[in-house]
Amino acid sequence: MMNLMHWRLVLAVVDAGNITHAAAQVGMTQSGASQAIAQLEDTLGAPLFTRERRQTVPTALGLRVADEARAMLGALHRIQALSREARGAQGGTLRLASFPMVFSTVLPPVLRRFRQQHPEIDVISLEATDDEVETLLAAGTVDVGVVLNAAPGRSVCPLGQDEWIAVLPAAHPLARSGSAVALAELAAQPFVLATGGCSVHAQSLAADAGLAIADVRASVRDWASAFALVREGLGVTLVPALTLPESRRGLRVMRLASPLYRSFSLAASAQAMDSAPVKALFAMLQRDDKAG
Repeated sequence: MMNLMHWRLVLAVVDAGNITHAAAQVGMTQSGASQAIAQLEDTLGAPLFTRERRQTVPTALGLRVADEARAMLGALHRIQALSREARGAQGGTLRLASFPMVFSTVLPPVLRRFRQQHPEIDVISLEATDDEVETLLAAGTVDVGVVLNAAPGRSVCPLGQDEWIAVLPAAHPLARSGSAVALAELAAQPFVLATGGCSVHAQSLAADAGLAIADVRASVRDWASAFALVREGLGVTLVPALTLPESRRGLRVMRLASPLYRSFSLAASAQAMDSAPVKALFAMLQRDDKAG
């Protein structure tokens, strides 16, 4: 059965060129989005997208379907606006920026609940590095953004935290030393530096501890690439726990002897903190926090 979520997902995939990012934008999991696209293609009897290694590209039919879906959803938004006007209700748009890892892991259920509770508010998602999120917030280009390790006293709505985890080749000598490894020992090894598009990463953590990672064999943005290089024995790495792969064949995952964590929270721009959409999102998160 086709529904509005299918059409929103189609447009998100066309615009993002990537099912994972599109899923986050519409508040779905990656697997749920893939299944929804497959069901829609089965219903229509023709493919809407072709899958390449790093991109999902619309077919000629997919482009035409996207045009029709865009027109249909535009008409629906106009109808909803008329309805809100008649009821005296307030709608609006919420512009949200985050770095990729949170978009793919933490935000999908949050955005799904928000859309269920506030269908009158449109959410526009923007992927950025953590530094770029701060710049966008300062400029008022976005209404809310996911920030890392918020300073004490900053007005934020906590989303969660994860632990920094060492990942080594399974046969690495340190992998046999126990269940935990010291950051100093890890930093002294040939290293695969994974950033995930963030300024807080293994090198900055080492620097904060008065250490240096001297032998960086490769520097990559993509977590999956880092794990592939570690499997090949190029070096060790340090990553957030949320990025760990399901298949850990060839890898040894270890905690740090002195655990390190990173927290992520939602912060509002000064220009938007009193807007109705931002207040609605923060109120929902605060209710969830109390319920939990």
